[in-house]
Amino acid sequence: MSASPAQRVAVVTGAARGIGAATALRLAEDGFAVAVLDLDEASCADTVAAVEKAGGRALAVGVDVTDAERVETAVARVAAELGPPAVLVNNAGITRDNLLFKMDLADWDAVIGVHLRGAFLMTKAAQAHMTKAGWGRVINLSSVAALGNRGQVNYSAAKAGLQGFTKTLAIELGKFGVTANAVAPGFIVTEMTAATAERLGVPFEEFKAKRAAVTPVQRVGVPDDIAHAVSFFASEGAGFVTGQVLYVAGGPRA
Repeated sequence: MSASPAQRVAVVTGAARGIGAATALRLAEDGFAVAVLDLDEASCADTVAAVEKAGGRALAVGVDVTDAERVETAVARVAAELGPPAVLVNNAGITRDNLLFKMDLADWDAVIGVHLRGAFLMTKAAQAHMTKAGWGRVINLSSVAALGNRGQVNYSAAKAGLQGFTKTLAIELGKFGVTANAVAPGFIVTEMTAATAERLGVPFEEFKAKRAAVTPVQRVGVPDDIAHAVSFFASEGAGFVTGQVLYVAGGPRA
């Protein structure tokens, strides 16, 4: 991997672990310098180390993506220390699952805030650099939950909202050489899905086996499956692909 001044910079939120970490490493392998963003800067150390071990450049940045001032500061720091962002992967996310009649306002606001407000703030800050350069890629992490999922009215609404957000970005930013696409994962083995199994009182291995059994490819997904899709959307060759939602779920989705 070269570390030339002209090296493009990718920003990945929620990159301390799971899908975000795998995506950061994959983009580094693709030749990008990578800004590894998460709520706790110290938690990004393992991802940064993995990128550097592979010969890439990485910067850990702690940021609450729901805080407008901190987002502006974080993106400015990335631009100053790595270079202007050319790729943004809005991956930061949380779950606060419950049935509608049990869900409190705080759990609704928290999930909508991180996924939608966070993506809005990060994209608004990063696109200024992309439009100026005449080249950019915005990739938003949606989910099969956007199609509806019991006990996740907040998460489903947020992930569906990201799809509309993506399509509108594509319309507004296309003339500036910036594409916007979304990746919608199915069941992926992460700490988040392990926590879901624990909440349901089901051993994780059993939980995974049940999901694999109802998936056409007969397996569950892993973070690298999503990182590969993001890599495509971030590539030079994907410049004529925008406003799309790619379901990476081991089977067909609407």
